[in-house]
Amino acid sequence: MKRLLQIAFEQKHRFLIVFTLVTMCLLTIATQLEIFTLGVITRKGPEFFELFAPIEDGEFQRTNKITKEQLDARFNAIDVAHTGVIDKTEASHFYAQYRPLNFIDNVVGALDTKFNMSSNVINLAIMIFVIAIFKAVTYFANRFSIKLVSARLSCDLRQRYFEHIQSLSMSFYQKYNMGTISSRVVGDAVFIAEAINACLVNYLQTPFTVISTLVLCFLTSWQLSMIVFFGCPLLIIPITFLARRIKRVSRQIQTNQEHFTSVLLDFLGGVQTAKVFAMEDFSLKKYTEQNQNLTALEIKSARYDLSARPVTHTLGMVFLVTVLLYGLYGLRMELSDVFFYCGMLYLFYEPIKKFAEENNRIQRGVAAAERMFEVLDLKPEILDSKDAISLESFNSAIEFDHVSFRYGDQWVLKDLSFTVKKGETVAIVGPTGAGKSTIVQLIPRLYEVQEGEIRIDGRPLSAYTQKSLRECMAFVPQKPFLFQDTIAANIAFGRDFSQARIEKAAQKAHAVEFIDQLPEGYLTMVADGGKNLSGGQQQRLAIARALVKESPILVMDEATSSLDSVSENYIKQAISALHGQVTQIIIAHRLSTIQHADKIIYLEKGTKVAEGTKDELLKSCPGFQLMWELLNRQ
Repeated sequence: MKRLLQIAFEQKHRFLIVFTLVTMCLLTIATQLEIFTLGVITRKGPEFFELFAPIEDGEFQRTNKITKEQLDARFNAIDVAHTGVIDKTEASHFYAQYRPLNFIDNVVGALDTKFNMSSNVINLAIMIFVIAIFKAVTYFANRFSIKLVSARLSCDLRQRYFEHIQSLSMSFYQKYNMGTISSRVVGDAVFIAEAINACLVNYLQTPFTVISTLVLCFLTSWQLSMIVFFGCPLLIIPITFLARRIKRVSRQIQTNQEHFTSVLLDFLGGVQTAKVFAMEDFSLKKYTEQNQNLTALEIKSARYDLSARPVTHTLGMVFLVTVLLYGLYGLRMELSDVFFYCGMLYLFYEPIKKFAEENNRIQRGVAAAERMFEVLDLKPEILDSKDAISLESFNSAIEFDHVSFRYGDQWVLKDLSFTVKKGETVAIVGPTGAGKSTIVQLIPRLYEVQEGEIRIDGRPLSAYTQKSLRECMAFVPQKPFLFQDTIAANIAFGRDFSQARIEKAAQKAHAVEFIDQLPEGYLTMVADGGKNLSGGQQQRLAIARALVKESPILVMDEATSSLDSVSENYIKQAISALHGQVTQIIIAHRLSTIQHADKIIYLEKGTKVAEGTKDELLKSCPGFQLMWELLNRQ
């Protein structure tokens, strides 16, 4: 709950929240005025048996019979001017002398004195019209402000969440799957915004409505109002009981939604594999299981959710009927007074009955806030130090000095040392699982080493800001990432490069061959995940993206793995053309792409086994010899 209030009353939302509260209070007042208006309309003055009833101890007595003598005596008492005629005003004035005036009597009397409501229908109609307009305006303002709060809060939470996860280290993305991350950024933000609106209703509007209405009820009849105190505890007990269970079920639903989304994303990501292996039934079974679990929890939630309203409604109606009967026959109140009181009592109980429904939203929002802040409270594992400097240019060398790194408890790199000098082309090779890809993730400081140190130009990576460090590098991943935009936009990747520079990079990456054949050339839209391009075409676009940046350091992680022999040969030529101009670190299984590297580092199980030129390794490294022989046999 504390989290929800903190979000609601942040500086940027404060004015909107206060405005919403004001409209809530005005809407309550408008509804009270509406009920009061109905009470005035139904007010007809005393009935015959009330007006001519006998008076004992200064009060009218209840009777069903009036004698002629009683009629004459009372008529003369009312007709103080002895005109032989009595009117409604004289009758009401006499009746008020022996009946204590309540709140409605006083207000109606004041209005009648000033605006002549009892005899001027036009004035009464104007009052009703003004109150109706006031109710319509406050109702619209209240509903619109609530929607505005939800939209603004959801937008802000989604923005904060995305900005925060961008700052988190890569270990975060290993811990959480895509379904978990996506459901929290979309679904939880909506639940939290709805919960904050529910908090405003339950903890601010409801108290104002209850207290102000209760005051009006006491002013009308304190005897009837005492019944309210017996009704409130009976309403609170089921609300509290159901709220605890709804919160628990809401947590379970949100967790299952994550699993459900993950199963769906897994299938969509691997739909080709599922179809090729004819395993649609396997995917369907997993999906059905999660779907049924989610449905069971939603049914359970609905049972608790919908139970609150009937229970509170039944209890509210019991007390409403009690008030009606006791007011009419016990206290002998006028019908209009009882009508007004029942309307106020309905207005009193209605927010209490809605409290259960709003509380259900609050509990869902609390559970969603706990899940969202579980991520928002995470601190990035890698932070820039206060005295970090900007890496303006690469001048000397990249040094690995006894570097060791592990994922969890498993060591991936062990006591690794080597140097890459400016302008060199260094290849890192070895069997699968040797730690090659880990090295290229440590250089841009996506992970922090556990032991040893990586230096650039004699300074440790921590001495530079992360942004400037990564600006000096261009990276070609093993699996290219393309987004839904034009070919040119995918190459530029958010940077304001000229068209000539983009085309030059595409030419170096030998992507021009297929780009020129596309219907709209560089303006051709790339489908989701690059589905309208082959694997080799996607990889060449990724290489062009790296080359257009013209960074002093180029890192390529299996960049030619998806290319055919012709395209690979073109990339080899591009790599050779950059020799001496750009420092290149190349991870490769296909040794044909690194034949002319200045230096090759051979790894096995995270340890450097050998280092040297191709010819030197062929003489001294059995593992490299075997890989080279296998290449030549192909």
